[in-house]
Amino acid sequence: MTEQPVQQIENDEISLKELIQKIQEWVAYLKTQWKLIIGIAAFGAIIGFVIASFTKPSYTATSTFVLEEDKGGGGLGGALGLASSFGFDLGGGGAGGLFTSSNIIELMKSRLVVEKTLLNPVQIGGQELSLADYYIQINDLKKDWSKKTALANISFPALADRTKFSLEQDSILQTISAGLTKNNLVIAQKDKKVSIISLTVKTENELFSKLFCEQLLKETSDFYIETKSKKSRLNVDILQHQADSIRAELNSAITGVAAATDNVYNLNPAFNVKSTPSKRKQVDVQANTAILTQLVAQLELSKVSLRKETPLVQVIDRPILPLEKEKLGRIKSFVLGGFLAGFLSVLYLVFGRFYKNLVA
Repeated sequence: MTEQPVQQIENDEISLKELIQKIQEWVAYLKTQWKLIIGIAAFGAIIGFVIASFTKPSYTATSTFVLEEDKGGGGLGGALGLASSFGFDLGGGGAGGLFTSSNIIELMKSRLVVEKTLLNPVQIGGQELSLADYYIQINDLKKDWSKKTALANISFPALADRTKFSLEQDSILQTISAGLTKNNLVIAQKDKKVSIISLTVKTENELFSKLFCEQLLKETSDFYIETKSKKSRLNVDILQHQADSIRAELNSAITGVAAATDNVYNLNPAFNVKSTPSKRKQVDVQANTAILTQLVAQLELSKVSLRKETPLVQVIDRPILPLEKEKLGRIKSFVLGGFLAGFLSVLYLVFGRFYKNLVA
């Protein structure tokens, strides 16, 4: 019973010795290949240095903002409730929970908003052009399109009607939009407990990064505010149109009363029929005055409701030139390329010899 543990220990010691011998054999083998390993490592270092030399730096533009809206009812809510009890619809519905932080993030990545942003006008060197044309210019895309007749003179005028674009314009704008969204755009909420959203744009052109970041935030803000207050704004427009119409009718009625009064000036009181037009116009004046009074009251309450429901996109940080610059250093690339190439060469030699031993 006592011989078995001793024998197991001896076997373990022998295995350990064999392992050390194998390691020494592999080290000795790799030493014989040192010229190959150093050569490959040097080649990898040169490749890393060349890549770093020709790689363009990237510039990061970052904006942070928060969505604010008045959710409290207070005295205004009571006034609106009182008005609605008399049958006045003052547009207190709003868009509800349509624009949560997660929905805003997806909205900023949507093709609609990104393409609208690309068609926004910007000033470049005293010349106004769209962001899409500026993107094509800085990436020298027209050089590749010069051989294609349909693309040689293609352009994207600022604020152009998207529905009138040609097939080629649609395709190019969609490709640019998809590429920016996938490769250059990062939108995230900093913390689930905090409704601060961060917008980051990283491209190889410093000015484009800044302009695209600013214009995308502006386009999203405009779309958000317009959608949130659309119902109340529509209600204000309708009431304003009605009030203007009634005011015009009232002015006409007042003029009619004056004209009818002039026609019966110094009329014999026995002729009452002659004064009928004047009295009818006076009734119109009284009726239109009452209607206009009600409409003006509704209009003012609707304007208050519109201001209440118009949200605020509060920008916290804006991108400021010069932007943060990112570039892989040449020395770092040289060392990293050499290490990686040397490591891969060692793996190749080890597995190559191991495979030969297995086959043999």
